[in-house]
Amino acid sequence: MTTTDSTEKQPFNLSRWAIGHPSIARFLFGLIIIAGALGLMRMGQKEDPDFTFRVMVVQAIWPGSSIQEMEDQVVNKIERKLQETPHLDFVRSYTRAGSAIITVQIKGDTNAEEVKDAFYQVRKKVGDISGDLPQGLLGPYFNDEFGDTFITLHSIGGDGYSYPELKKFATQARDMLLTTPGVEKAVIIGDQPEKLYIDVSSKALAERGLTLTDLQNAIKGQNNVDPAGSVDTGLRSVRISVEGDVTRAADIRELRLRAGGQVTRLGDIATVSSGLEDPYQRKYRFNGHESVQVGVVMAKGFNVRDVGTDVEATYKRFEEALPYGVAVDQISNQPEVVKDAVNEFMEALGEALLIVLAVSLLSIGWRSGLVIAIAIPLVLAATFAIMYELGIDLQRISLGALIIALGLLVDDAMIVVEMMERKLEEGLVKIEAASFAYSSTAFPMLSGTLITIAGFIPVGFAASTAGEYVRTLFYVVGIALVVSWFVAVYFTPWLGYMILKQRKHAGNHHDAFDTGFYRRLRATVGWAVRHRIIVLVMTLVTFATSLWAFQFIPQNFFPQSSRPEILVDLWLPEGTSIKEVETQAKALEARMMDNKDKRFIATYIGEGAPRFFLPLDQQLRNPNYAQLLVMANDEPARERLILKLRSVLAQDFPSIRSKVDRLFLGPPTGWPVQMRIMGPDRQEVRRIADQVKAKFAENPLLGALHDDWLEPVPAMKLVIDQDRARALGVTSQRIRQMLQAAMSGAPLDDFRDGEETVSIVAREPDASRSLLSSVDSVYIPTDFGGFVPLSQVAKVVPVLEQGVEWRRDRLPTISVRATLPDGVQSNDVVTKLYNDMQGMRAGLAPGYKIEIQGGAEDSAESQASIAAKAPIMLAVIVVLLMIQLQHFGKAMLVLATGPLGIIGAAAALLISGAPFGFVAILGVIALLGIIMRNSIILVDQIDQDIARGMDRSEAIIGSAVRRFRPIVLTAMTAVLALIPISRAVFWGPLAYAMMGGILVATVLTILVLPAGYALFFGREPKKGRKPADEAVQDNDRPPLALAAE
Repeated sequence: MTTTDSTEKQPFNLSRWAIGHPSIARFLFGLIIIAGALGLMRMGQKEDPDFTFRVMVVQAIWPGSSIQEMEDQVVNKIERKLQETPHLDFVRSYTRAGSAIITVQIKGDTNAEEVKDAFYQVRKKVGDISGDLPQGLLGPYFNDEFGDTFITLHSIGGDGYSYPELKKFATQARDMLLTTPGVEKAVIIGDQPEKLYIDVSSKALAERGLTLTDLQNAIKGQNNVDPAGSVDTGLRSVRISVEGDVTRAADIRELRLRAGGQVTRLGDIATVSSGLEDPYQRKYRFNGHESVQVGVVMAKGFNVRDVGTDVEATYKRFEEALPYGVAVDQISNQPEVVKDAVNEFMEALGEALLIVLAVSLLSIGWRSGLVIAIAIPLVLAATFAIMYELGIDLQRISLGALIIALGLLVDDAMIVVEMMERKLEEGLVKIEAASFAYSSTAFPMLSGTLITIAGFIPVGFAASTAGEYVRTLFYVVGIALVVSWFVAVYFTPWLGYMILKQRKHAGNHHDAFDTGFYRRLRATVGWAVRHRIIVLVMTLVTFATSLWAFQFIPQNFFPQSSRPEILVDLWLPEGTSIKEVETQAKALEARMMDNKDKRFIATYIGEGAPRFFLPLDQQLRNPNYAQLLVMANDEPARERLILKLRSVLAQDFPSIRSKVDRLFLGPPTGWPVQMRIMGPDRQEVRRIADQVKAKFAENPLLGALHDDWLEPVPAMKLVIDQDRARALGVTSQRIRQMLQAAMSGAPLDDFRDGEETVSIVAREPDASRSLLSSVDSVYIPTDFGGFVPLSQVAKVVPVLEQGVEWRRDRLPTISVRATLPDGVQSNDVVTKLYNDMQGMRAGLAPGYKIEIQGGAEDSAESQASIAAKAPIMLAVIVVLLMIQLQHFGKAMLVLATGPLGIIGAAAALLISGAPFGFVAILGVIALLGIIMRNSIILVDQIDQDIARGMDRSEAIIGSAVRRFRPIVLTAMTAVLALIPISRAVFWGPLAYAMMGGILVATVLTILVLPAGYALFFGREPKKGRKPADEAVQDNDRPPLALAAE
């Protein structure tokens, strides 16, 4: 060999460099630990990860219009225009007489910036047609902050205090909260506007020749804000102001009305009073008393626990200034929930860390175990620092991802330490043993790491709301595994150099495999190789059986939460007065108020609770609806309360349709069993819906069966004698206006009370408004200056009309819905019902559809978004396998072992009873990369032995025996690390699926992969073979090694 050859420059070796520059290694070690600690302390903390709400609500109010008029003149025009919105998924609306709410749903694969643009387009497009909408329409109003979640929710109440007084206290609290760091919004929720009512009969006005227009002109003449000019003195300009504006009810009473030469004091013919809107549209209560609520929305980039502490301090200062009798009660405290959740997961993370460390110390000795024990916190610290820089908060998904990653990130360190130990046993000095780790394993380990990360690609790039919800799983696992690789090739050799003991050459290490256990293992693997056809056929049969068995595993979308809140939904018959809804809600409150399992009851009348929980299925305004938020003392108390509430509702409130449920994780889905029926003709849609309901009724598991069009409501139709009306000078428009004013009130003007603007409303006295017969006696002004009672020109006919109508993409749509007993998974029931309706669906006329809705639909869409990214995942894995193995056939063999985890996953889910939901699917997909990494280790070992000339049969069997320990060790580490999260409701199914999959696939990898290798690549070469013993002695290459020694 020439001098040039011997002095040829060696490739850069990062491990040797780290050992040669210990001061830099120590500096980086300390820097990473400090950065990780700071990142962990400063990292944002939340209960759930953020996800984009792709929903915008458009509301329009047209007083006096019927459902048909509302649809023809308002809803159709808006919906037609909204269908031009980019990225639109569907438009859904529900219409009542006089109002409509239109929900714009953007596609799940639309990113956050595109969603903002789509919402802008909604406003713009509706604005473009504003001139085509009818006169008198209020709105349209837009709500594109539907997903804002209140981190705290407080009730302000007090016996003996009026609502306006309580609202003033709430306003003070809001103003103080807005100056608190980290508070983006502080909102008074459930506000009831104040009104000034003029109760005057149309007959009294008619007798004096007065009209509502006269009354309105008199008020405006006294109340308008008009300029009174100014005086220019030469030195300054002095503004002139005129007093006398309406500021209280007494000012209205003193107004003088003039008609026909007669002057009438308004107070002589009308009762003027100030009060809350009547009838009110919504009302909030807390523990049996009316209250005002204040909610806080946190600004982005803040830690919810820090903001919660500041908000609590603000409330303490606020309470110190309150008069006696005013109480501030906390309804929702997300900072405390987050604190408990993070502490619980940090305990689980600690348990997993101890398990991994114990496995390391017990399996590879205390010195080697100590190296790994130091490396793992270093990996976690670097992961925390990167998470902080990327803006990834500590929340349900990222914490679970850390625990999942913990069982995987130890693999690289174990490979490096094990290899160093072997080289030290052979007599190499420590720096050479450490250097060998890098030269022979760095890039192969990187390939294995990237393949494992690639298994999570469908999770990271699934274009759906559910995919966005769990997306940080991909990022956190990916960060942790890449960091673990860097630590393994830089810090682990350096640590091993300092900690591992230098030893003399210990002889042939293959003697360690000459034990009773390994001899039995060798015999088992040998049998599998010799009977490879049988083994592979049995594996395929077992795999097919596991796929078949999935039909017996309960399926769901996302599991229920462990939070103690209970939501009680109450629907009274359509058309029920909101006051009656309040009466029934108060009666239920009273029944539960003394229950010792509850902490408090918050009641929401006319709409659902505000979004105090990100995945809440929030209920929009509805006059025949109420919701009770019952806070239990703990989870067992919650279960007792649910049983009690359901019993009380069934026995004492049988006419009320109710639903008692826990909070659920993941994107909101509503009722557990839902199907929608769509078509162009509402009568035909109703007929099909009745058939679907009849099919639902055949299933004994379903309860609270109903549809969302509900029952018809009583109405009064005026049949006008047009000839007589024209003769008397009465128009239909004037009749509508007078009836609206008499029965519901006509706004005349506003007066100003500080920041508040109070509407002045004229209406009939209460005694007349509450009687159906009083409609006939309303006096209508004529074109000739006179008045006639309504009975002279019209006849009142009682009718039944549809109270509410739902539409989807402008088609009448009825949703049939039902509840399920606890423990029954909705996806299973919905799928069976849908399949049972195959004949019914086949017989539908063109244009009519029966579709799955709710959680089952969202689950299918989310699974489809995962499946859509599977080809990318497979392509990446195949490319990495080809780079690693450089043999297409062997790459396909390794790829084929990935699905073997499904066998164990199915068995584990069946045995545990855990459902196969969206989270479990993520675990099954992630198994692909984890299992294939082990397969690469074994195939690489076989190839090394064959390259040295070992008999192929011996190489296949011997490699499985020699690689058994590291494969099983890393697999057991991953399995045991998952135990802490197997107890969690959310992560349990994923943990069981992954534990079962890894265990079974590890065993099958040791047996099936050698059998497959022997079948496809087991042909012996014609020459160049080495004796087996010699080959074994020469085998010192570590797993995944590519470079020659």
